[in-house]
Amino acid sequence: MNTNYAGFWMRFLAWIIDYIIIYVAQAFIVVPVLGVVGFNFANKIASGQDMAEGDAIAMVMTAVAAASAVALLVIVLQILYYSLMEASKYQGTVGKIALGLIVTDANGAKLDFTKALVRNLCKIISGIILGIGYIMAGFTDKKQALHDMIASTLVVKK
Repeated sequence: MNTNYAGFWMRFLAWIIDYIIIYVAQAFIVVPVLGVVGFNFANKIASGQDMAEGDAIAMVMTAVAAASAVALLVIVLQILYYSLMEASKYQGTVGKIALGLIVTDANGAKLDFTKALVRNLCKIISGIILGIGYIMAGFTDKKQALHDMIASTLVVKK
């Protein structure tokens, strides 16, 4: 089994690469949806008609609903991106591939989709506790973050 574990900074650099890719991709979703909502607001305001209080509340609620739907969609797409890539033959995201890293189970085997999905859902826990779950990768023997420990996975150098 490969015991050349990837440390915090290598994983962080891989995350930055992935973040750039995801940010560009999600812009194709976020900008059009929120743009349509914004244009609708602008048209109603520019028409110069007095707006009833109920109409104003409806506009704000529409904006909140659209932003919430887009945020949920982006989160789902991010989790799918990471899970599908880590369960693929490449065993890692584009950022990890670029740095020569792979994600394995505790025995060094390739992840199946379920295990990759569990790992990536557990990243929510790693992040929700002020990122401490991620920082743990810099201090544990096997360079595991909290989500790696929960899912029994490793990130190693090829």
